[in-house]
Amino acid sequence: MVYQTTYHGMSQIMHHHGCRAHMRDRNKLTGLEERFDLVVDSNDVILEKVGILLDDAAGVNRSQQPVMPAGFQPPKIVVSSWNRKGGDSGSGRSSETFRLLQAKNVTRPQLKFREKVDNSNTPFTPKIFVKPNAIKPLPSYFTNKHIRKERPEDLDVPAALADFIHQQRTQEHVEDMFAHPYQYELDHLALPENLLSKPEPQMYKPLAETKCSFIDNLEDLVAVNEKLAKTSEFAVDLEHHSYRSFLGITCLMQISTRDEDFIIDTLELRSELYILNEAFTDPTIVKVFHGADSDIEWLQKDLGLYIVNMFDTHQASRTLNLGRHSLDHLLKLFCNVDSDKRYQLADWRIRPLPDEMFQYARADTHYLLYVYDRLRVDLWEVGNGQPALLQMVWHKSKDISLKKYMKPLFTEDSYMDLLRKQKKAFNTQQLTAFRLLYGWRDKLARQEDESTGYVLPNHMMIKISDILPKEPQGIIACCNPVPPLVRQQVNELHILVQQAREMPLLKAEIVADKKKTLTPIKKPEIPLFGPHDTSRVSESDIPSFTPDKLSTKKGAFFSEEEQGEEVDMHKMMGLVVSAKITLFEEDTVKDPGHLTVAQQKACRVVESFQNPFRMYLPSNDIHISKNAKFDPSTKIYEISNRWKLQSVEQQQKEVEAKKKAKEEAKAVAEERKKAKQSYQESLQNVATVRQQASEPIKPGGKKRERVASETGESTPKPNKKLMKAAVKNNEDSTTPLVFKPYDYSQSDFKVFAGAKGNDGKQFDPDRQGHEPRKKKNAKAQKSNACAGNRSMSFFGGKSERGVRRNWPKR
Repeated sequence: MVYQTTYHGMSQIMHHHGCRAHMRDRNKLTGLEERFDLVVDSNDVILEKVGILLDDAAGVNRSQQPVMPAGFQPPKIVVSSWNRKGGDSGSGRSSETFRLLQAKNVTRPQLKFREKVDNSNTPFTPKIFVKPNAIKPLPSYFTNKHIRKERPEDLDVPAALADFIHQQRTQEHVEDMFAHPYQYELDHLALPENLLSKPEPQMYKPLAETKCSFIDNLEDLVAVNEKLAKTSEFAVDLEHHSYRSFLGITCLMQISTRDEDFIIDTLELRSELYILNEAFTDPTIVKVFHGADSDIEWLQKDLGLYIVNMFDTHQASRTLNLGRHSLDHLLKLFCNVDSDKRYQLADWRIRPLPDEMFQYARADTHYLLYVYDRLRVDLWEVGNGQPALLQMVWHKSKDISLKKYMKPLFTEDSYMDLLRKQKKAFNTQQLTAFRLLYGWRDKLARQEDESTGYVLPNHMMIKISDILPKEPQGIIACCNPVPPLVRQQVNELHILVQQAREMPLLKAEIVADKKKTLTPIKKPEIPLFGPHDTSRVSESDIPSFTPDKLSTKKGAFFSEEEQGEEVDMHKMMGLVVSAKITLFEEDTVKDPGHLTVAQQKACRVVESFQNPFRMYLPSNDIHISKNAKFDPSTKIYEISNRWKLQSVEQQQKEVEAKKKAKEEAKAVAEERKKAKQSYQESLQNVATVRQQASEPIKPGGKKRERVASETGESTPKPNKKLMKAAVKNNEDSTTPLVFKPYDYSQSDFKVFAGAKGNDGKQFDPDRQGHEPRKKKNAKAQKSNACAGNRSMSFFGGKSERGVRRNWPKR
């Protein structure tokens, strides 16, 4: 009996942990071994689960398990000092923590959308194609939206011509494409008197007594639209997700009336929510938002909804100068309700929606209508019973309603905006890497429909650009944790970094180029600074304008038009001119017949003005009446004519001086030409040296007379040897020239003998005491020849003091 009970309990424990508890083999021989194996396997599974649970409790295991797989798992509580919410000390309630809800296995809702998400690098065009409550009809560009997408011109014409036709059609509606569809209705919105008067606050119903419906089908949505059309006001709020989408997704819409709350699934009804424009654009129904700056853009981008007659409680709070302007502060102030912001960072794509998140979304709009009433009462009382503050809030809310969604567009200089915010000084290689990474991230995020923060966060991109890793592992090391797309495309990132490293290394400073002006540079250390105060500015900060750099123009009493001179605009580009007040300039008066009544009145007002700064203007800006210039009886006419005559005389003098200079230069040139011609003519009759040498000398003839040298030539000094040879030639000139061989017997061969003279025993400093033996090496002989550094030896002998010796020169 005890054995059966024990066996049954072990089987239940093994079955509970997912282990096999029954034997397949009933053999008595092998049955015992099989039972033992079952127990060992079960113990291993149980102990492994115990170890995992202990690691989770100790914080050792950091497994990437989904926090909320399908909405049923309780949310994970992240305990830390930054997200702890302190409770009231008197209530005795323990402190709470914010809950970070995220679902890593949620199916991407973008895959279910009927219309594909447009992440292209083109401007955003409104999705509206039906305009309810319209005063001005919707342009044909939006009404024919479905026909325009089909492009009927593609059926009958070539592709190139079809593209041209489509381009021309779109250019016709460029203004309509980017205009606000309800611009005219909002500009002509007239508020009724009850909205500008003091209201009676209507108390909200408790949450338990208020019906709340979750809308996820078209039939319920139509019913909600009919209910909203019968109300006078309702509150609206949105829940948005932007981490796993490039442009972001509106995931949830909360609408509350005085009697009922609605939670609309905008992911499921994304293509059908345009029908709510009937209530959202009705000018007789007030739509209450809190901080609608982003909500207005999200409604246009995802749902094609627009708001007419909106009241923003955030703008009312700012007008009243309340301490804080958040919704939880207003709920605490007017409703004494502590809003639960633990799910503010939750992933609103989770379906089915957990009950905690459902109640959180409902509370955002349930109390908003009562807050709207209380704010209007306070605005009326603060305004001393006047609707001025109320009108101000309505006007600000209307301006927010006129906002248009602008899609983020990528340009070549988009990365500079992010770089300026980071205040990083990169060199050319780092800047090139940052630019390439920024372009790669934007392109990949648009393709995969992921946010840029999910693809590659900013701080990781800056770190990679700063370090410039040489290996792919270095890129992985710069990212902690490593984004999935970075791990997949690390080789492509490595190629981009290598391209940046090949750039020439230069220091680059990211400084906005500003035009140089006369205003001195502003220094932050000077508390009292005026833009034209140069008393506290050093001379180096004030730009210098020297005559070499800038050309100046002389002041003229009359305009250049009256002088009849043409002004070269290229030369006038760099002129330094004095400051000129253009308010009182005499503009050309148009034909009064083409001016409107208002323009004629404005002209008369301007003509009645007199320039109060006339006494401070320089001479070239003196105010002169046009009639006085042409009246011969006035002094100005006389001065004008005299000045013109003087200018004409001066011009004539300059012309005459130029003519005289040209004539003198011409005369000098002619004289030089004549001298050159005469010199060439004198050289024609003179025979050259070769011609004279080639002429034979006739016997008995006279010797050629030498041509007198020209003036300016210097005659060389006569050489005695040449003169002797010339005398011999003259003596022998009479005899005929006969060849005779040279008689070497008459030569003095002692010159070539190299014999030495008798050695004198007297002291001769030129001679060495011991003549060194001659060496075959030329270098040794050359070194011995230079005996200046050696000591001289003296030998005995007679000294002749009267004899002059050739002492060696140093």
